[in-house]
Amino acid sequence: MSETENLTVPTYYSAIDWNSIEDSIDKYTWEKLTSQFWLDTRVPVSNDLDDWRKLPQLERDTFAKAFAGLTLLDTLQSVDGAEVLKHDAKTPQEIACFNNIQFMESVHAKSYSTIFSTLNTKKEIEELFNWVDTNVYMQTKAEIINKIYESGTPLQKKVASVFLETCLFYSGFYTPLRYLGNNKMINSAEIIKLIIRDESVHGTYIGYKFQLGFNELSEDEQGEFRDWMYELLYQLYENEEKYSRLLYDKVGWTDEVLTFLRYNANKALMNLGQDPLFPDTAADVNPVVMNGISTSSSNHDFFSQVGNSYLLGEVEAMSDEDYDI
Repeated sequence: MSETENLTVPTYYSAIDWNSIEDSIDKYTWEKLTSQFWLDTRVPVSNDLDDWRKLPQLERDTFAKAFAGLTLLDTLQSVDGAEVLKHDAKTPQEIACFNNIQFMESVHAKSYSTIFSTLNTKKEIEELFNWVDTNVYMQTKAEIINKIYESGTPLQKKVASVFLETCLFYSGFYTPLRYLGNNKMINSAEIIKLIIRDESVHGTYIGYKFQLGFNELSEDEQGEFRDWMYELLYQLYENEEKYSRLLYDKVGWTDEVLTFLRYNANKALMNLGQDPLFPDTAADVNPVVMNGISTSSSNHDFFSQVGNSYLLGEVEAMSDEDYDI
C-alpha cells in the first residue's frame, strides 16, 4: 500500500462552484461589485485645490470634519462590519460577495486620507483624527453599531449594517454633495459618488439577505423584531441629530442635513422591506444636493482620472498572431 493511500481526505473543505448557484442574487451582486471597481488614486483630487482655497475657513473646517467622521465609519465597516456578516453567510458565493464588500470598504476608508493629504497639512490631519476619536457622538454611533456586530443575532447585524451604510453615512455625504451641486470640489465629491454607488449595492444586497431571514420568522417574531428595529433607528437618529447640530449649526445647514438624513433613513428601511418612518421624501431634500447626486460624470481619460462612469478595459482572448514579431 502506498503512503498516499493511508492519508485521510478531509471532508469539510469544498471548492466554490460559480456554475452551481443557490441564490442568483449572489452572482448578480458579485458581477455588479466587480464591474464597479475603482481606486482613489485615479481621481485627481489636487484639481480641487483652487476651490478649497476659496472656501471660507468655517466651511473648510466643516468639510474636513465631515470627512473625518466618514473615515471612522468606513474603518468600522472594513474591520468589523463585513467580517461579521460573512460569518452568517449561507452560501460560498455570499462569502465571496462579503469579501469584495470588505475590501471596498477599506478602499473607501483610504480614499478619505487621499483627500486629507491633498487638502490639509499634517498638523490639520492630526487634529482632525483627534477630533473624531474624542467626539462623543461619533464614538456613541460607532459603539452602538459595533455592540450589535459583536453580540447581535444575524438579522440584527444586517439591520445595523444597512442603517449605517444607507442612513448614518449621509450626514457626512451631505457636504461634498452640496458643493458638487454648486460645481465646487468636484473631484472630492466624485470620490463620494463612487462610494455612494458602492454603498447602494451593499445596502440593497444586505437588505435582501435580511428579508430572506426575516420572512422565516413567525408573525409574532416579526412584530417583536420590527419593534427592536424601529427603536434602534430612533436611538441612532437622536444621536445623529446631535452630531449634525455640532457639525453644521455654525454654517446654517443643520435643518437641511436632518431632512436628508431622514430621507435616507426611509431608504434604509425600504432596503430591509419595511415601511418608511419619516414623512420626508426626495422632494423635501435641498435640490442642490439632489443635483449633486444626479450629476453625471464625463468619461474621464483612464490614465489621468476616473469618474463614477469609469469602465474597466475590455479583455479579449490571445491568438497566435499576438506572438508574431
